[in-house]
Amino acid sequence: MKLPKLHMESVMGRIGIRQIPAKLYIRQPHAKLSIQQPKAEMRITRTPGKLSIDQSQAWEERYLMNTMRLTEINVAEARKALLEGIARRAEQGSQLVKIEQGGNVIAEQARENGSRKLANIGIKYVPSPFSVKIDYVPGELNIDIEPQKPIIEVETYKPEMNFERGTVEITMEQYPHLDIYVVDLYA
Repeated sequence: MKLPKLHMESVMGRIGIRQIPAKLYIRQPHAKLSIQQPKAEMRITRTPGKLSIDQSQAWEERYLMNTMRLTEINVAEARKALLEGIARRAEQGSQLVKIEQGGNVIAEQARENGSRKLANIGIKYVPSPFSVKIDYVPGELNIDIEPQKPIIEVETYKPEMNFERGTVEITMEQYPHLDIYVVDLYA
């Protein structure tokens, strides 16, 4: 005996998915920035240097001085010569008082008083070295700087955002179906 056969044909269903992605737009406007730098405050104080030059000794050595100073020098030299003369005469007088002790005192005094002393011969620089006195007091320089902080102003903007939603579309591209039929039913 022959049994009937079942024949089945199936078609799978097919789903179609179409996706449109979401879009996000972000725009960030630039911030407005203002920077100002005030000038630093600067104070400068100075004390000038002081230079003093004393050349009075150099002028005196060349006998180029004022009349009062020249008179003072001449008076001092005359007084010195006078005192030397007095001392010489006092000493010679003391020698004459002791003439009885022997010796040729009068001849020695005549030779001493009658001859001139030889002058020292040599090189003399006029004015003498270092006769000009130089004194210098340095000046002072003080600098005070007071820096100023910069002035910074910032104006910021929030970001601008736009969003477009994405979508998902699901469609049935092919519906499933199943066909069942009997084959060789009476054969």
